[in-house]
Amino acid sequence: MKNIRLTRNPYLLFSPFLLFYIVVVLLLQSNIFWGDELSYLTQAQNILHGFYSPPAPNIQLRNGPGYPIILVPFVALHVSLVYIKLLNAFFLYLSIVFLFKALIQMVSFRKALIAGLFWGCYYNALDFIFMLYSEVFTVFLVSVLVYFLIKAFDAVDLKKSKKYIYGSGFILGYIVLTKVIFGYVLLFMLIGSALLWLINRHAANYKRGIIILFVAFATVIPYLSYTYYLTGRVFYWSTTGGNNLYWMSGLAEEEYGSWFPDPATVGYTGIPLVNGKEETQQGGQLNLKNRTIYTPGAADSIKLHHQKYFEEINKYTGVERDDAYKRVVMENIKSHPGKFIKNCISNIGRILFNYPYSYTPQKPGTLFRLPLNGILVVLILFCVVPTFLNWQRIIYPLRFLLFIALLYLGGSIFGSAEIRMFTVIVPILLVWIACIIQKSMKINLKFD
Repeated sequence: MKNIRLTRNPYLLFSPFLLFYIVVVLLLQSNIFWGDELSYLTQAQNILHGFYSPPAPNIQLRNGPGYPIILVPFVALHVSLVYIKLLNAFFLYLSIVFLFKALIQMVSFRKALIAGLFWGCYYNALDFIFMLYSEVFTVFLVSVLVYFLIKAFDAVDLKKSKKYIYGSGFILGYIVLTKVIFGYVLLFMLIGSALLWLINRHAANYKRGIIILFVAFATVIPYLSYTYYLTGRVFYWSTTGGNNLYWMSGLAEEEYGSWFPDPATVGYTGIPLVNGKEETQQGGQLNLKNRTIYTPGAADSIKLHHQKYFEEINKYTGVERDDAYKRVVMENIKSHPGKFIKNCISNIGRILFNYPYSYTPQKPGTLFRLPLNGILVVLILFCVVPTFLNWQRIIYPLRFLLFIALLYLGGSIFGSAEIRMFTVIVPILLVWIACIIQKSMKINLKFD
């Protein structure tokens, strides 16, 4: 009876995590803008003024509008930054709740609880909980998507599951608007599901999957229409894609594909130069002091290897600048494909363990990345074989989610990435791992 009551009230079960997250936000937050925080706030202000990007030729589509839209009412009401950041505590807490609610429908209470606790204690997710970054909001959306998809394919009657089908589509579409890399995931999923449905039109699961993907696509059409209006290009998501790919195509042996700002702005300590001097601004202004301090001589090396490219790239703005980046990327990959492959391998290390970074000294903090993701990698490797052997026996929503995760992680390898890119997909991996272990593995901690 006790387990039943807890199962029915996961909000109470995991409430200690909410209190912990609130404390973390209050202790670590500050009124200084770091990295992309100012960008998100600026985009929210732009939406309030009736536009998202400046017009051509100075088009700026750095991020999708998903997270800035969430910030709009708080910006409009001039809510203090600390209260906006406290939203992250609720988003992360609710991601645990929805992950548990999804798991309890597929695995035992114990395994659902263990997975929920693991996610609650997954401290990599705390990297940006005290900042106005979209990662925490994204993991919330991903967990809600997991729950809605399980419910969407659970009911035999299509009418009974209709609200979850449409809800899944909207949530998936909003994930795309928040992290535009999922736009390419959506495109491949839509093409693949359409082919499967054409082969077997009587399969109810394929039909529901198609509906979900079409609803997701309909959700992002307004944004794609806007980018088409600005750029004249179909399926155009962001003006930062070329910049991200550029650093992955770098040819210097001492570089591993990690991202850097324009070489002209890199100071020796990692603080961008303002009027030729390292400067930190506070009081509602941008503070771009990097979290990593570059090794001595890094600025000179970056300028040596990249200044000649940026002298050409900086002649352009907006979409043309993005195109200039991509031209260099294609030239570098064609001339040195092996170096690009090496950078992709290094990128896998950054995605999983936040290592290696170019021109960055070794830090003991990197060791804290190993235990959590090390456990996940071992479990993932274990689950691969049972998944292949029992593919047709795995429930369709889980296969649907696995394709999303696989396409997302596969695409992330080719762009300069960090561990936060892996964090947003961990809820899907936990559901998969729990389901495979439930079906294929029994653990007895006591000797016979």
